[in-house]
Amino acid sequence: MTTALKNDLFLRACRGVRTERPPIWIMRQAGRYMPEYQAIRKNTTFLGLCKTPDLAARATLLPIDILGVDAAILFSDILVPVEAMGLDLMFSEHKGPSFPNPVRTRADVDGLEVPDPVSKTGFVAEAIREVNRRLASRVPLIGFAGAPFTLATYMVEGEITKDFSRVKRMMFSEPETLHALLEKATDTVIRYLSMQAEAGVHAYQIFDTWAGSLSSFHYRSFALPYVRKIVQAMRGYGLPSILYVNGSCALLEDMKEAGADVVSVDWRLSLSVARKRLSESTGIQGNLDPVSLLGTPSVLKDEVGRILKEMEGRPGFIFNLGHGILPETPVSMARYLVRLVQDGLSAPQPVE
Repeated sequence: MTTALKNDLFLRACRGVRTERPPIWIMRQAGRYMPEYQAIRKNTTFLGLCKTPDLAARATLLPIDILGVDAAILFSDILVPVEAMGLDLMFSEHKGPSFPNPVRTRADVDGLEVPDPVSKTGFVAEAIREVNRRLASRVPLIGFAGAPFTLATYMVEGEITKDFSRVKRMMFSEPETLHALLEKATDTVIRYLSMQAEAGVHAYQIFDTWAGSLSSFHYRSFALPYVRKIVQAMRGYGLPSILYVNGSCALLEDMKEAGADVVSVDWRLSLSVARKRLSESTGIQGNLDPVSLLGTPSVLKDEVGRILKEMEGRPGFIFNLGHGILPETPVSMARYLVRLVQDGLSAPQPVE
């Protein structure tokens, strides 16, 4: 499948091959900052969009057609398989996801199931097949899943929080309960990603967004073993893997031990430092601050130039943001970012 791709730059970089230029894609590249996405979204709920293969495919392709990025990423949400485990999932435009019946006890954990991905989330596989049909081998398609600790954080907290006090209280007072939850989440993610691989994704990213709240010691106990288990289970599919942690400065060496082909670095750490801490056997993805896209074209050019210089000559580098693109980002600036990386720093500035 990969040999038929018209643009396989992203996959070659994932595998550590020295490429003619860095590939670029953007986390959360299909989203509210695009009027075309808003047009798709206005007649359905967010979960309705995720669960309707035609709409999910349309959203997935928007950044390919509008921005010209080097890889597509499936439009979905990391909490889709968690809902299938037996929790009611709600989305609010202002508060984000929430679970009205969060997991707080061992009985709650025991009541969760490890769902069959096809019967419970088969719409994801249908969307993948539809995206690939419409992509017509232009670029690779990235699948994804949330990492067990991040999924557990949502399940225990019930919503996005600042201090993660409930999941950490469980970690410190009932570690066996948390480990039991992490085991179920791990088995669920392995099945879910396997379904995506069999449906036709070319690579996958594991989002451990909230693992950056952990110390290195606790990361190695409550996050790393489960991500490593997922990566090992997925090796039979031969797909490149990426691991992302928001707040990864203190965890780079630990993240490498998970075995993913690429470590995605947020904007808090210079890539010149990251490349010294990670051997060339591990790819690096990142790490433009998403807020830089709200500034001026000249400053964005400087930021892109700085990152490219920091990673000059390093094989296995993928240009991306340090986290997801912000809803208020001008599409013209996102397009300019892509041009700066693909065409060089002499790319013409956007016309207001």
